[in-house]
Amino acid sequence: MTKAFATAAYDALMAFQRQTEALAQISGRLGWDQETMMPRGSAEQRSEEMAAIEGVLHARRTDPKIGDWLEKIEPVDGEVAGQLRLIRRSYDRATRVPADLAQEIARVTSFAQGIWAEARAQDDVPTFLPMLEQVIGLRRQEAAAVAGGRDLYDTLIDDYEPGASAESLGAMFARMRPRLVALREAVLGAAHQPAPITGAFGAEAQMRMSRKLAAAFGYDWSRGRLDIAVHPFSSGSGDDVRITTRIAESDPFNCFYSTIHETGHACYELAIDPDYRLTPLGQGVSMGVHESQSRIYENQLGRSRAFTGWLFGQMRERFGEFGITSADEFFGTVNRVAPGYIRTEADEVHYNLHIMMRFDLERALIRGDLAVADLEGAWNDRFAADFGVAVDRPSNGVLQDVHWSCGLFGYFPTYTLGNVYAGCLHKALRESVPDLDASLAEGDPAPATDWLRENLQRFGGLRGPRETIAAACGVEPDEGPLLDYLEAKFGGIYGL
Repeated sequence: MTKAFATAAYDALMAFQRQTEALAQISGRLGWDQETMMPRGSAEQRSEEMAAIEGVLHARRTDPKIGDWLEKIEPVDGEVAGQLRLIRRSYDRATRVPADLAQEIARVTSFAQGIWAEARAQDDVPTFLPMLEQVIGLRRQEAAAVAGGRDLYDTLIDDYEPGASAESLGAMFARMRPRLVALREAVLGAAHQPAPITGAFGAEAQMRMSRKLAAAFGYDWSRGRLDIAVHPFSSGSGDDVRITTRIAESDPFNCFYSTIHETGHACYELAIDPDYRLTPLGQGVSMGVHESQSRIYENQLGRSRAFTGWLFGQMRERFGEFGITSADEFFGTVNRVAPGYIRTEADEVHYNLHIMMRFDLERALIRGDLAVADLEGAWNDRFAADFGVAVDRPSNGVLQDVHWSCGLFGYFPTYTLGNVYAGCLHKALRESVPDLDASLAEGDPAPATDWLRENLQRFGGLRGPRETIAAACGVEPDEGPLLDYLEAKFGGIYGL
């Protein structure tokens, strides 16, 4: 085979792939619209539209020409090798999934999101469960088609975090849980307890502050926008990356830190090398790595003592007096630990316990060890055991998250993996930028976000997930830096 022939095959493959990636972005935009602007009565038609475009995408992802091109391209290193690795992975997986199954999953999960939203609003679990049963059945079929004898849940995890498994994640959770539980018990038993924020904080003022926060963390408004959603998310890649937040007038932190969190996701996508746009390398490498960006923006940076000192001044300018009298008191309030119901509102001490619970429940659902009919009871029992609080209503319990209605089984554990990665990155960042707090105190996270962009974000999918973190940090990732950070931070706040 001549090199020219191999190059021609690669060029043809990448031209074909570019169109596929563009169509996938269109599909993503339909999903963004569904969560933000679509009329409520349009859900059934949208599900048909999503199924139709998934049919087109599946046909392209399984086109035999891809296999032919891959055979003609000689082994290479570097960027081209990265592109081929991801294309081959996608092709091998897609060709195992029947086209009608791929379309049915797209149709049902799109429709299920609408059913979930209505059920959540009405605290109506029985209406949602038949839909959830259908979603789980379809995802199990898909996993069985791909698994090749592997565990079905491992196959689903692999969609979001290549190389991870239930065994490896479960072992990590088992190592983390004792220190997290011990820290929680010490914090909740401490003599000093920061006061919660009280008062009313207008929606328009919250949105103005959110826009300022997104800009401070480097969000490019010429390539994005901020909208309201029931469940905040970021959508898109390349030159169109959109974020959402939500508003509760009694809790401005919900809005502000949701915005910073989604800005972290968005800035990762926006920072990827422009040469990778509309190619497999032009997106974040995994959901765990993606979550490392959103969580380090939100927590290690956004909830730091230095940055909250600046935010305290900003809030007093916009909202006047609100019962917190000093920046030090405000730092404690922002980081207040309490066993709340909602995962997305959870403090850093409790957050990973929320994820561990979901990991165990969804693994049992996929493996057939837990019936859908018993899910609400299992959730409520586990929540009471882990958090010492009885679930008061389904929207604060089993109906709170959108993920299962979307079929995103295997996604939840990547949130804690992202926290672990963020702990490693934060340690390396602090060593590289020792005077970071001086900038954060001025409301300027740029030294941190510049470091993340240079050392991680710009590479997109070039490396595998753990390799991406190791390359940025200089060491293999593990849970130690996260747990050390949590114990030091909350030990200081609560006088432990």
